Amino acid sequence: MMRQVAFLLSVLIGCSMLGSDRSDKAPHWELVWSDEFDYSGLPDPEKWDYDVGGHGWGNQELQYYTRARIENARVGGGVLIIEARHEPYEGREYTSARLVTRGKASWTYGRFEIRARLPSGRGTWPAIWMLPDRQTYGSAYWPDNGEIDIMEHVGFNPDVVHGTVHTKAYNHLLGTQRGGSIRVPTARTDFHVYAIEWTPEEIRWFVDDSLYYRFPNERLTNPDADWRHWPFDQPFHLIMNIAVGGTWGGQQGVDPEAFPAQLVVDYVRVYRWVE
Repeated sequence: MMRQVAFLLSVLIGCSMLGSDRSDKAPHWELVWSDEFDYSGLPDPEKWDYDVGGHGWGNQELQYYTRARIENARVGGGVLIIEARHEPYEGREYTSARLVTRGKASWTYGRFEIRARLPSGRGTWPAIWMLPDRQTYGSAYWPDNGEIDIMEHVGFNPDVVHGTVHTKAYNHLLGTQRGGSIRVPTARTDFHVYAIEWTPEEIRWFVDDSLYYRFPNERLTNPDADWRHWPFDQPFHLIMNIAVGGTWGGQQGVDPEAFPAQLVVDYVRVYRWVE
């Protein structure tokens, strides 16, 4: 009898260990890169670089993006602050910052989470988005090689958040861009998690884990589809910025009294899918 009991116990323990082993190996998102902003000063130069200039950035924007200027990009109190300011600078009336991971980190596929609070004010145009590292397809870097907009918000349409893709076949110049929108009533007063999950099959957009848009890879189902429809099989880097005015953000003008305006970021986290 004792031997039978001992045998049954050994079987139960073995099954339990096997179950635990299977659980440990279950497919999951694994963190591979992050900035928790648990320091002070300028953004970490090991993780972030800057796009610099005031040439309008293809959208007739009004700001001059500065490099490593504490007034426009700083870390403190556990958050990153990107600040657009109404001030003369290098021939422009506004300053801001555009942080990029280009040259520091880039990814093909993954889950990208940014917990942020958005600015208020007519003329503000904050964005959290991604561009490819290089020109792989077509005769032009953009739109041929794609753009993934994780979050965009324009001040004249407050608390409506947009997630969009641009490609050779689908872009705003043609009026064919693909995307979705969701109302986030506290987007400018509270922090929310803006995320995408980018896989070889599709890109999915979330706010606080609520799915609101998906863009499928047509190359998997349509024999006529090619890179013009899905160029999203190459490394992309992250970008965070506040534009001022521009072809979309400035459609109803710019309120100078809305500045300084801040995009406040609690963290940025990037995950890869592990089978």
